[in-house]
Amino acid sequence: MGDVTSQGDRAALAAAVRARVEYDRELGVLGYPKRPPVATPTPAPEPVQATVATETDLFTAPGLQRVHSLAAVRTELGDCTRCKLAGHRTQIVFGVGNPKARLVFVGEAPGRDEDLQGEPFVGRAGQLLTEIITKGMKLKREDVYICNVIKCRPPENRNPEPDEVASCEPFLLRQLELIGPEVIVALGKFAVQTLLREKAPITKLRGRWYDYHGIRLMPTFHPAYLLRNPAEKRVVWEDIQKVMRVLGLPIPTR
Repeated sequence: MGDVTSQGDRAALAAAVRARVEYDRELGVLGYPKRPPVATPTPAPEPVQATVATETDLFTAPGLQRVHSLAAVRTELGDCTRCKLAGHRTQIVFGVGNPKARLVFVGEAPGRDEDLQGEPFVGRAGQLLTEIITKGMKLKREDVYICNVIKCRPPENRNPEPDEVASCEPFLLRQLELIGPEVIVALGKFAVQTLLREKAPITKLRGRWYDYHGIRLMPTFHPAYLLRNPAEKRVVWEDIQKVMRVLGLPIPTR
């Protein structure tokens, strides 16, 4: 689908969306409806930090809440031109893995390799995430689900901007709602701050359990950060072990 708006129009639209996003976030109206309570919730091994539950998502297209599979969400997303990233991508990077996974990893945005292959976490950072899943957790990559907040690569791998998050977030929320995982691992600052509506730095948020619409959420560092700071792999492994305990997975001895 071609670009049908002028640069001035797109800039004005982005500014308007950004302002609306910040206004709505102050009101706490973004997000999908609460998940119904389960009869026998998993006992929490540690205190869980509460997050504000929300009732509606003003940015969700009317058709999005009517779809009932990940494939249908992808169809609803289409050849997306909802934000300015459309003109920079090679292809949309939607998500991969088990559509009923107990565990979902949510990252920030696709990088160059992901943009070329159309699959999240396939570059160097993705290889490290795969090692965490397969060597650390003793799971297969296809057993979990992996996606990003943003579905298109930002130019030069820059940070996502508020209007871009606002455009993609409803699709992420519907993905998570349909998968219904027991645990979400949020990888890095933007994934954590988007899901938790928190502005605190990742160093303050990681390693503690949060409640995300009835789903247990563990923030931790992004694998790309670990490539630059390998000493932090130890604390990420500590976070992953907490996830494994909740999922009832055996923790390998080292």
